Amino acid sequence: MSFQAYIDNIYTKTGKTPEDFKKLAEKKGLLKPGVKAMEVVNWLKKDFNLGHGHAMAIYAVFKGVKHAKENKNQVKKKSK
Repeated sequence: MSFQAYIDNIYTKTGKTPEDFKKLAEKKGLLKPGVKAMEVVNWLKKDFNLGHGHAMAIYAVFKGVKHAKENKNQVKKKSK
């Protein structure tokens, strides 16, 4: 499965984009220096019922390791 397919599946399941998750993580203080990857991953797994790989994909976007593109369904939903 491609990285973008992971991101698209996460959006289908949760209705949230990586940017949405990033805003929520910032509010929870999970993007501050010193926060461990597993703290973020466990939050995503617990609060959004994501699997480990999907949670790691979101974390990779947070850290700038990977980049995600909005798919056409995300754009349509935002414009409504």
